Amino acid sequence: MSTKFFTNNEENTLINKFEGVFTYNPNIHCFDALVGYFRASGYFSIRPFLGKVPKIRILVGINIDKMLAESQQAGLEFFKNHEKTKEDFIKGVKEDIEKASYDNDTEAGIIQFINDLIEKKIEVKAHPEKKIHAKVYILRPENFNEHTPATVITGSSNLTANGLGVNNQYEFNVQLSEYSDVKFATEEFDKLWVESVDVLPVDILNVKKETYLNEEITPFELYIKLLSEYFGNNIDYDPNSMGDLPQNFKKLSYQVDAVNQGFNMLLQHNGFMLADVVGLGKTVIAAMVAKKFVMKNGDNNTKILVVYPPAVEKNWKNTFKDFKLDKHTKFITNGSLEKILNGHDDYWNKEEYDLIIVDEAHKFRNHKTSAFQNLQLICKSPRANKGLIDGLQKKIILVSATPLNNKPDDIYYQIQLFQDAGQPTLPVESLTSFFNPLMEKYKMLKTKEPLDVNEIRRIYADIRKFIIEPITIRRTRTDLENIPEYKIDLNEQGIKFPKVEPPKKVGYIMDETLNELFHKTVFYLTDEDKLKYSRYQAIAALKKEIQDKYYENAETVSKSLASIMKTQLIKRLESSFYAFKKSLTNFDVANDRMIKMYENDKVFIAPDTNINKLFSDGWSEEAIEAKIEELSEENPKNRIFNKADFKEEFIESLKKDSKLIKELVIGWNKVTTDPKLNEFIKQLNNQFLNSDINLEGKLVIFSEAKDTVDYLAKALANEGRTDVLVISSENRKQMYDTIVTNFDANWTADKQVSKYNIILTTEVLAEGVNLHRSNVIVHYDTPWNSTKLMQRIGRVNRIGTKASTIYNYVFYPSAQGDMQIKLNKIAFIKIQAFHSAFGEDNQVYSESEVLDEVKLFSDVSIKEQEDERLKFLYFLRHFKNENKAWFNTISNTPLKSRAGRSSNEIEKPELKNGTVAFLKTNKKFEFYWVDNTNEPSEITPIEAFKLFEAHKNEKSVALIENHHQHVSKALLHFETLEHKIAQTQTSPEALGGVAQRAKKFLSDLVKYPQVNEKQKQNIAKIITLIDIGKYANLATQIDKLQKKKLNIIVLLVEIDKITQHFNVDLTDAQKNKKNKVEKPVLIISESFQ
Repeated sequence: MSTKFFTNNEENTLINKFEGVFTYNPNIHCFDALVGYFRASGYFSIRPFLGKVPKIRILVGINIDKMLAESQQAGLEFFKNHEKTKEDFIKGVKEDIEKASYDNDTEAGIIQFINDLIEKKIEVKAHPEKKIHAKVYILRPENFNEHTPATVITGSSNLTANGLGVNNQYEFNVQLSEYSDVKFATEEFDKLWVESVDVLPVDILNVKKETYLNEEITPFELYIKLLSEYFGNNIDYDPNSMGDLPQNFKKLSYQVDAVNQGFNMLLQHNGFMLADVVGLGKTVIAAMVAKKFVMKNGDNNTKILVVYPPAVEKNWKNTFKDFKLDKHTKFITNGSLEKILNGHDDYWNKEEYDLIIVDEAHKFRNHKTSAFQNLQLICKSPRANKGLIDGLQKKIILVSATPLNNKPDDIYYQIQLFQDAGQPTLPVESLTSFFNPLMEKYKMLKTKEPLDVNEIRRIYADIRKFIIEPITIRRTRTDLENIPEYKIDLNEQGIKFPKVEPPKKVGYIMDETLNELFHKTVFYLTDEDKLKYSRYQAIAALKKEIQDKYYENAETVSKSLASIMKTQLIKRLESSFYAFKKSLTNFDVANDRMIKMYENDKVFIAPDTNINKLFSDGWSEEAIEAKIEELSEENPKNRIFNKADFKEEFIESLKKDSKLIKELVIGWNKVTTDPKLNEFIKQLNNQFLNSDINLEGKLVIFSEAKDTVDYLAKALANEGRTDVLVISSENRKQMYDTIVTNFDANWTADKQVSKYNIILTTEVLAEGVNLHRSNVIVHYDTPWNSTKLMQRIGRVNRIGTKASTIYNYVFYPSAQGDMQIKLNKIAFIKIQAFHSAFGEDNQVYSESEVLDEVKLFSDVSIKEQEDERLKFLYFLRHFKNENKAWFNTISNTPLKSRAGRSSNEIEKPELKNGTVAFLKTNKKFEFYWVDNTNEPSEITPIEAFKLFEAHKNEKSVALIENHHQHVSKALLHFETLEHKIAQTQTSPEALGGVAQRAKKFLSDLVKYPQVNEKQKQNIAKIITLIDIGKYANLATQIDKLQKKKLNIIVLLVEIDKITQHFNVDLTDAQKNKKNKVEKPVLIISESFQ
């Protein structure tokens, strides 16, 4: 049945109707369009049909409701405002251009519309009074009458891409061809046309200039636009942003920048890592951020917690007192956090804290420790929030010069002190699914021969870009010296930083007999067929039914203990022969005791006490037995087992170990020489204390082993040295004043003494003390942990040193040790991990190490090699200060702005026929390079800055033919990648197996009739907390409950305990709905001829 109505189903669209009418009615003279909305971006669709039409009139409505509201708001009577009407129309055209697809056809249509209006090919008017909802299109010949064919189409379709049917939007229209219908429509149109306001060619001329179609924008202006978009609010330097400082503190520009950037990170991400290198005043910067936080949150409403190692307690308390923050603050050592949870010592409740500052935050990298779990609970529990800064989430500052300790896992767990693993504010959908593949790859690389440094760098490149940069402030001394505004501050204070020489290797040679013993020892310690460390695998040797009754994961725990012992012996072997002999003898005694206990049919296993120490302290077997029985009442893992409880092979393995250990003991008891010590004594005066390099004759010597420190102290005493200060954890506190008066250059000259010129110390002085009267540091043994290595050097490389050069000596492992135990390799991979992720301005370990100076200065100062990002920021600041009006004009340049450049003129022919594009969503940005040969490739911000960089006088040229295609490829690549990430990271697998099991267990639990309504609500909240990854160990606790197979009543009691522990009933945590992937926005682009 024939009908005059049509929709846009199949091919029955408005655009197809137009095509039919124009094709079969060649005499059409007039095309009138009355529409509520007009989109210049849709003009290209109908333009081909209008080429031979002499008279085209388009009449559009305006937002009359908005104009009426504005008049009423101003207290004015509304009247027709012709200028406002034109402005409203022009504004709509600009917004349409900004939102339109970035492709050749759409752009050509927009330009054609503008040109047609300028050339008076079409007339456009806007009605100043009526709110037009009608959509009417009249097509008629010149001498229209009842005998000539004409058409009027009316309905729902506006003159837009959607209305024309270009997109899949449902439309409903009717086509009328009766003379009376066309005549009525024409008369109504003519009445409105007379009442309307002309949009003249002069009005539309500015549209091109004020949108991305502007052909006058220069490459230099695009370059400034890029930098201003990238650096954002951090362009501005605001020295007054944190109020008045103490009298003896000077506002330094690099510290002000850090405070402003850090405060913004607190608001955006709920926390940040303050990771300036050692000696740049992180404590002061943290105090300044805290001061600003108090100002913004309210003086009477802010409570602060500072967590620190005992060694730096005085520094924190004194600084906060100077800043008048002490009344807002509670201070606690990092090993005492349970006092807050248990309500001891007058601490506020965990919910009352608004801001938490954690010093030496890298100590909280292991999520399995009670210290981490206590701190995360304090940081993540809902905030009472009586202040002016909204939200229930506390704000967290993690302070550490070495935030990356060993592996990617460290960052993954540290940032969960303020980020939720399943719902981060960072530009990834899930921390868990982002980190898991990187952590697995890192583990694989550790076992690979040879070590692939480039692969390690690639792992940390993504971590740096998506995780570290958005939440980290880190500057090195090099950064401060290279940026003029920072350098001025340093010069005014007379601060100069010393140069740190690359590490110098100190080797030693063993004779043939010692070399053979060394090699044999390494073989016995490391080969799987030799020492089994069975003494430390006793619970794994229990029969299966006994294991299951008393111990979880017996095999894993036993292997871990055996590995720790093996590692300890290896470290001692590389530290000193003296330390190794002591450890080997202790191992021999402990193994013999285990054999004796087995033979006496009483094997003591007590994880809550040290059995060997009790024996060594003279405890009788009966007294130890009574102690274990007492401990077993609280923890059944403390028990006395019989030989029948063990597998038969246990005693045989113990005896085999005993034979090997005693063979080594006999061999090492014959060793009377120590080539490493001999080399140390030789170098002491020849090199380490040589006045040509050692400015004040002060020397700092580190060793991980206290036994080695004591051994060296005795050796130096035998050499007649009476100026040696020996420090360990046992005497550090008592000897603090002696240490600083002899080695701290910041003490005034009248308080400095030189009774001690050599300080021999364990790791206890690797943090929290200045030793910079010395400029020479010796590592007698290689620290197992790269963080400690960084911190050691930081003791002498500090502000205030008189020396211009720091010297760094390392006693390297022997060739045998390096091959067998891979000590060099382990230290190397840790250092490289740190360099690649955070950057460091000095070589600290390997002579062959490739120093990858990666600087992390997001917004204010992100830097990759030679301070580049800081340089770009400083350039932008300088330009803004000198050209405020021009800068403001450029800042208002519309999105999608672009320019063509001549690759020959800028002497970069390799860029010919390529395009660089800057794309952005609310959570992340990307830079792309696209050419005709490959798929779009992501490039770094620095690479993009260099591509966009231009001189002020450079003129733009025409865009290349493939410009739009290149940009479209980049946009598609970005969006496709985001879809893949969203699909992967929001899948159930992204939670991890433990979390999935925990959720299923809880979902099944609520089906039991014994579960009351309140418990159901709390269980639902626990599931949400698992989904968003609020607490690192919550799912694990639930999973462990499941494995215990408790009855329902006991199980619900345990669930209630978890509910109370994690403040589940107080949480308002909600899982974000999975919205559609956000489309990227084109910020700017450039193509090269």
